[in-house]
Amino acid sequence: MVVGEEKMSVRKRLSKSSNHAEEEEEGQRDFAEESQEAPTNGRVDLKQLISKKIKLTAEAEELKPFFMKEVGSHFDDFVTNLIEKSTSLDNGGCALTSFSIFEGDNNHRAKDLRAPPEHGKIFVTRRSVLDELFEVDHIRTIYHMFIALLILFILSTLAVDYIDEGRLVLEFNLMSYAFGKLTVVLWTWLTMFLCTLTVPYFLFQRWARGYHRTSHPVVHSFIHCFLFVVFQIGVLGLGPLYVVLAYTLPPASRCIVILEQIRFIMKTHSFVRENVPRVLNSAKEKSSTVPVPTVNQYLYFLFAPTLIYRDSYPRTPTVRWGYVTMQFAQVFGCLFYVYYVFERICTPLFRNIKQEPFSARVLILCIFNSILPGALILFLTFFAFLHCWLNAFAEMLRFGDRMFYKDWWNSTSYSNYYRTWNVVVHDWLYYYAYKDFLWFFTKRLRAVAMLAVFAVSATVHEYALAVSLSFFYPVLFVLFMFFGMAFNFIVNDSRKRPIWNVLMWTSLFAGNAVLLCFYSQEWYARQHCPLKNPTFLDYIRPRSWTCRYMF
Repeated sequence: MVVGEEKMSVRKRLSKSSNHAEEEEEGQRDFAEESQEAPTNGRVDLKQLISKKIKLTAEAEELKPFFMKEVGSHFDDFVTNLIEKSTSLDNGGCALTSFSIFEGDNNHRAKDLRAPPEHGKIFVTRRSVLDELFEVDHIRTIYHMFIALLILFILSTLAVDYIDEGRLVLEFNLMSYAFGKLTVVLWTWLTMFLCTLTVPYFLFQRWARGYHRTSHPVVHSFIHCFLFVVFQIGVLGLGPLYVVLAYTLPPASRCIVILEQIRFIMKTHSFVRENVPRVLNSAKEKSSTVPVPTVNQYLYFLFAPTLIYRDSYPRTPTVRWGYVTMQFAQVFGCLFYVYYVFERICTPLFRNIKQEPFSARVLILCIFNSILPGALILFLTFFAFLHCWLNAFAEMLRFGDRMFYKDWWNSTSYSNYYRTWNVVVHDWLYYYAYKDFLWFFTKRLRAVAMLAVFAVSATVHEYALAVSLSFFYPVLFVLFMFFGMAFNFIVNDSRKRPIWNVLMWTSLFAGNAVLLCFYSQEWYARQHCPLKNPTFLDYIRPRSWTCRYMF
């Protein structure tokens, strides 16, 4: 009945739009008849023809956006309703999540479906949003504009180098420094991967098969849980951190190791968290078979672009290697784009920090000068990782569900922005932090659970940034934990007017400018004002505030 009503609604809208189109056609026929009856040898008649043509063109332009908006919105609702009905018929797997930390309604156009909480998230075959939008010429033109801007950055750098040096400088010193010691990064990653592949799977397999036979299941479970926590903290936690500090890796290389460390920890937690209830249910039902996933299933999950474990995922029929090549090419293009942003904008702005003492004036000018590079880095990071990188691996693995992000740029509230910016991480936080917190304590503590999720996310973000930059400067933690939390309540889902989207973008640009300004100032201050025998407090005390006193 609902699908039938949707069809009738679409037909009504289409008939209404077709009536407008018929009126336009009748106007055009009247115009043609009048033009044939009117004399053609007078200047006045020509002006009338031109005015009527302009009038009809204006009417057609008024009808076009109405038609596109009505048909597009109701077609989306119709298709979404069909998906909802089809997925509700199959509860053998899991159900779609609404991707809501706060379990609020997600009212933007890409609606999601919620099933009973015990079913978790369902994966369905769908494309990424930008892949669909890039088929529209108007959207693809914006992509071309960014490419043109990259070309101008390259030409600007080459021209300045030729004028200053008398030759073309193609050494890329900043990039070669940032990604230095890649051999150490590679063997560190290989060690982490092999440990993640073998130890958690071996521990879970031993626990699952011994749980049915042991007479002391609590002790048996406690021992294996303890060993798993030791592995998570000692091997995946402290091991990569030691390598990063002992080998003094440069910033980008550190970032690769730390992000992979976090990814492996989240992956192993999901694998254990999703499979332990299955073993417990099997033991409760006294089943003869132990539901232990195969090594191939676990191996596929370790490379799949998701942090939610499933025995199987929807798969695409073939691999488009041309598409994979294009995605990786765009990743490298974004890396060079960020390099030129730092080379042409950021480096000249921050490298002479010691020439001016730290003051409110310097800070304000720095923040406003950082808005443009901060915005560019935000867009490039999103496009390179959440779109290109994840889609490349999804295509190689024939992973069908490409909803790695949603239309976060249309958000009119911060709660919707948090849900749609990074769906991959948000799924993990929603199911394993927020939902498990409510299950462990009580569903009445939703505000406390939400605060815990923000605290975990802010701490992990600050940890990754602190280790990558070799100093602790909790600007990101403060912005995320305090301002982000406040905006989440103030600019909530009840805000629907376009002005809130403007305010969201304004605060987003300002926040990224603050991050870029503060961390860049601190980085260059520590380069210009090194300490001979630094103490622990020197690593956490901002050097940019006192750098001027050390000359």
